[in-house]
Amino acid sequence: MAKQSITLLGATGSIGASTLDVLSCNPERFEVFALTANTQWEKLFELVIKFRPLWAVCYDDTSSEQLQKAIGEAGLSTRVASGLTGLQMVASDPAVDTVVAAIVGAAGLLPTLSAVQTGKKIMLANKEALVMAGDFFMQQVIKHRALLLPVDSEHNALFQCLPNHHYKNGVSVNWCQLGVEKLVLTASGGPFLNKSLEDLQQITPDQACAHPNWRMGRKISVDSATLMNKGLEVIEASYLYGISENYIDVLVHPQSIIHSMVSYKDGSVIAELGNPDMRTPIAHVLAWPDRISSGVEPLDMVMNNRLDFSAPDLVKFPCLALAYRALQLGGTAPAIINAANEVAVAAFLQQDIAFLQIAEVIEMTLKQLDITSAEVLESILLADKQARQVATDIIQSFNEKTEILTGSLKVD
Repeated sequence: MAKQSITLLGATGSIGASTLDVLSCNPERFEVFALTANTQWEKLFELVIKFRPLWAVCYDDTSSEQLQKAIGEAGLSTRVASGLTGLQMVASDPAVDTVVAAIVGAAGLLPTLSAVQTGKKIMLANKEALVMAGDFFMQQVIKHRALLLPVDSEHNALFQCLPNHHYKNGVSVNWCQLGVEKLVLTASGGPFLNKSLEDLQQITPDQACAHPNWRMGRKISVDSATLMNKGLEVIEASYLYGISENYIDVLVHPQSIIHSMVSYKDGSVIAELGNPDMRTPIAHVLAWPDRISSGVEPLDMVMNNRLDFSAPDLVKFPCLALAYRALQLGGTAPAIINAANEVAVAAFLQQDIAFLQIAEVIEMTLKQLDITSAEVLESILLADKQARQVATDIIQSFNEKTEILTGSLKVD
């Protein structure tokens, strides 16, 4: 069997680490063509030493220079590239079979599109690519005959629960032909599931990043705490599986054992269960339609004999409702809320705004911007840029108001 050649976009993040662990468990099936990072060149250098890729890319030019120097001093043959051009190059190289799209946020859209437009097998962990550019992105998948496979645990679970014939030419066929009643995404509820609205007013970044079940980066951990992560997944599921938001439900399931479910018209509900470990969906899509070892222990149903469910509280967690609203509005609305969320979460992590103000920033940004068609990439990128500026201005206004109230703002 010929080895699959892998480009891993976002090698230094949590998905990157899990992917490399699965690759290490199956060296006879896979080889690493390229590894990429943003600024963490030291960590990327360690991975270059271990996996010896042909290419290593840092998006940040200064980090790329540092990496190039370290690789040269170590006498390694790995070549170094930088910036968006470098990311797009290793995502579209003819020698690459599979691209793991694991860059967090909007920054992952263009490199992932490069892989799509060269007909690669895409392992999609970057949900923002579909959130920002859903219709356009899926049209490109069809046009270029790319194979798009979901890595997100929830969407991968849906993929496994749908009939085997649901996937044709890389995209889902018409869902109503399959007897599907609902897609049900499960949410752990994050670290604040049982907190009161009053408690949430004093939340710190470290508290928000302490997820009870999953090991994730800080941005995604905050998204999980606000339930925006689940909202983005609703949008992603709508585009990925061609289903209206009216047929996508969210259930809070604190144990994170059932990763998602499909409800059928005959009354059947099929669920995918497993330990909360991203290596399972990664291994599934790496080998699909085969199965390989992921390094994850089998689920012990005796030890995990309690499965709880509840409806999400949209008063405490308004971000989920905002995501549904953006999906209903369509056009550039999903790109707007995604950009506003990224800006707001970054501000929260820097302690510039409070936890509950994240949703306020997103809602105010969505109200202030006109929603336009998202049929062309330029419109999507413009909406993203405008939303970031509006969200930044809103956060600044919050801070100025606080300074006035505390008497710390100097007015000429």
